[in-house]
Amino acid sequence: MGISILEISHRSKQFEAILAQAEADVRALAGVPANYRVLFLQGGASLQFSMVPMNVLPSGATADYIDTGSWADKALKEARKVGRVNVAGSTKTDNYARIPSASELKLTPGAAYVHMTSNNTIEGTEWKDLPPESAIGDVPLVSDTSSDMFSRPIEVARHALIYAGAQKNLGPAGVTVVIIRDDMLARSTAVTASLPTMLSYAVHAEHGSLYNTPPVFSVYAMGLVMKWLLAQGGLPAVAAVNERKATKLYAEIDRTGFYRGTANAADRSLMNVTFRLPTEDLEKLFVKESAAAGFDGLQGHRAVGGMRASIYNAFPEGGVDALVSFMSDFERRRG
Repeated sequence: MGISILEISHRSKQFEAILAQAEADVRALAGVPANYRVLFLQGGASLQFSMVPMNVLPSGATADYIDTGSWADKALKEARKVGRVNVAGSTKTDNYARIPSASELKLTPGAAYVHMTSNNTIEGTEWKDLPPESAIGDVPLVSDTSSDMFSRPIEVARHALIYAGAQKNLGPAGVTVVIIRDDMLARSTAVTASLPTMLSYAVHAEHGSLYNTPPVFSVYAMGLVMKWLLAQGGLPAVAAVNERKATKLYAEIDRTGFYRGTANAADRSLMNVTFRLPTEDLEKLFVKESAAAGFDGLQGHRAVGGMRASIYNAFPEGGVDALVSFMSDFERRRG
């Protein structure tokens, strides 16, 4: 067209083609069944904390939430503003260092849905498998996958609704992906008249994610990332690389005991590797020296302290190798 993606009309045929291709690639990458809609929204996962119960938690019904970390806790607190919530399982008393077992889950008979957070960025834990069907039965499963979406294969058909802010593995900040099953969309349709228009899944689905001006550049960039992921060999190939990266880093953490992983070994995240050093003074020195060596963002979240290495899809395996080398050298000099 002779002008950039930032200048074209979001109502143009050119952008509609970009949006359609991004959706097609999302569907191809994740194997999204035909009875699911893919929506490109705004507001991040934080807005979904409210949109989910507003759209799919009927009046008088109960939603079950599994509390596995700081973001899961935020989600259930927002849901409580909308309707009745049951905490079906929580590892808060363990400082969210693990994922609850299936036997610990206490679900509400006939619950409207059960909500989980697939990866806990702050605490460094991740669901290795979805809650078994024997534990949740036919209760619709809703998952916040913001920080591990498309880092590995995902069983879309086991979910009723999936949402993810794009900014970890999917693209730049500004666009949120929602994959919603038709029966859940029907719930949204039933309550649309009572919802603010912009908070209705049904409205966004009816207008093909174009009810309002979409985040054009974010959608465009996300479409490029989808093509890149497909070119890598799809999600199984991406998962193999992520497994290698995390295995190398956890091996260094476990090698001598100088570094101490904070998450239960069986539940360690492939995306967010959290660890501590023997003293807080050493941790401060580690942050200072690692920054000088070219490593950025290793200081843990302010809520928990320690260290956190986020190794999302785009982080190269060579970067993990360099970090492992730095950690080994730091221990040699400071241990």
